[in-house]
Amino acid sequence: MQLIKVAGYCRVSTDKTDQTNSLHSQQRYFREYIERHPDWELYDIYADEGITGTSTKKRSQFNRMMNDAYCNKFELIITKEVSRFSRNILDTIAYTRELKALGIGVIFVTDGFSTLDPDSELRLSIMGAIAQEESRKTSSRVKWGQTRQMERGVVFGRSMLGYDVINGKLLIDPQGAEIVKQIFYKYGVEKKGTTVIARELRESGFKTYSGDAVWTESQILRILKNEKYVGDLVQKKTITPDYLAHTKKYNRGEEKLIVIKNHHEPVISRELWELVQDEIRKRRRNKGSSDGHSRRYIFSGRIICAECGARFISRKKYRTDGSSYRRWGCYNAVKYGKRKTDSYGNTVGCDVGKLIRDDLAMEMVKQIITNLEIDRSFIIRNVTDLALNAIRSEAQDRVDPNKLRQQIDSIQDKKIAALDSFLSGLITKDEFQQSKSRYDAQLGVLRDKIRKTNDTDHSAHFPGICEINKEVKLIMSCANAPESFYKVLLEYIIVHSDGTAQIKLKELPCEWNIQLYKAGSNSRGKTD
Repeated sequence: MQLIKVAGYCRVSTDKTDQTNSLHSQQRYFREYIERHPDWELYDIYADEGITGTSTKKRSQFNRMMNDAYCNKFELIITKEVSRFSRNILDTIAYTRELKALGIGVIFVTDGFSTLDPDSELRLSIMGAIAQEESRKTSSRVKWGQTRQMERGVVFGRSMLGYDVINGKLLIDPQGAEIVKQIFYKYGVEKKGTTVIARELRESGFKTYSGDAVWTESQILRILKNEKYVGDLVQKKTITPDYLAHTKKYNRGEEKLIVIKNHHEPVISRELWELVQDEIRKRRRNKGSSDGHSRRYIFSGRIICAECGARFISRKKYRTDGSSYRRWGCYNAVKYGKRKTDSYGNTVGCDVGKLIRDDLAMEMVKQIITNLEIDRSFIIRNVTDLALNAIRSEAQDRVDPNKLRQQIDSIQDKKIAALDSFLSGLITKDEFQQSKSRYDAQLGVLRDKIRKTNDTDHSAHFPGICEINKEVKLIMSCANAPESFYKVLLEYIIVHSDGTAQIKLKELPCEWNIQLYKAGSNSRGKTD
């Protein structure tokens, strides 16, 4: 007598100890059940542990069982009940139909029927619907319970840099908290960008929470935006809207966030947190603009306090006659005044009260550039040649509008041909849409070229070598140089408490020391 090869399938939805014991009990039950049938032979028992039954995507053992079924490794499957096989009615019917087409039946022992029975699909639909509804109710109960716990302040989530999550509570990790403090200070007070901060952390050998030293801009930004570091707790940032798919998504207002202020011990002060959030908003507003905050003025981000490391910020001032000027001062001194300790025990402020007027700073830079010992005639000659070549290249790149129109007509013909092919059934709708998009993009480029050509005055006068040479000489003498010229050359100005400043130009190894004020003098009076 030929024995029937039988497979068993069991599943528990969590990996807790009691459920694990249940899994072992199910496996033992299947072995004993198969042994009671003399014409059956156990092939294998497939057991998924700690996996939900509403989706088969993550059930590795279930998927292995289906692969073995297609390889004809067994002829029958036994499982405890429909809800153990799947809680998704569509999956239940789809997979049992696949198995039936392969000649493999499924016996649901507790439910008392087999897919080989004549009325199995009707019974399966009813049992599957009940299992799916039970899963929905369970999901609602779990979600309700978690929400009530969140409202009481229980933390759902994993440990992170600066905090350990233990028994639903956030406890400070001193080593990680120190790194977090540095990140906030560098960004908010020293005005450093996320790229610079990430590089400095890598160079210093500081480890991320995962244990490596691969710091990225996005990691820094996530830390700067995480309200937990100021002692607040916001939960339900992500939700699982579909209990069948179990896929998470960002909460875009579908569910109410649970916000608790001053929930746990903060890593940073509220003042520093607000400062950083303001800075993030400011940089976001200026992002993508050619006149962004970091490039708005020549000295933006380039004047540094030697005492506290903060960048100098600018303020517009008005004279009695109504005219105005701009001056620069240490951020910490402007924001907090002299060095002191705030209510959170953090040191704020700076004793460097030096204020530099914008026009005086510019004069210093011009003086240094003017006095550089360089071969000016060589530079003027080379820059003049480069400018002339660029102008000639522009003239050569001009396109005949008639040729452009011919290309446009050719592409229009191709669009019509593609439409005819689609209507004739020679190409699919997707293929037609792809061709149309490609032709439209090409037409857009050609029409833009025609517009630019029409807007260009062909009779415009191109400057000659003498005019270009004269303009370059004026720039090199700093008499007619645009602001971009100084932005390119200046690397930094470091201001010291003794009234001196170090000025560094890019690509040059030396620094220039300049006396701004006499030590101990009233800098505000001097600059005004």
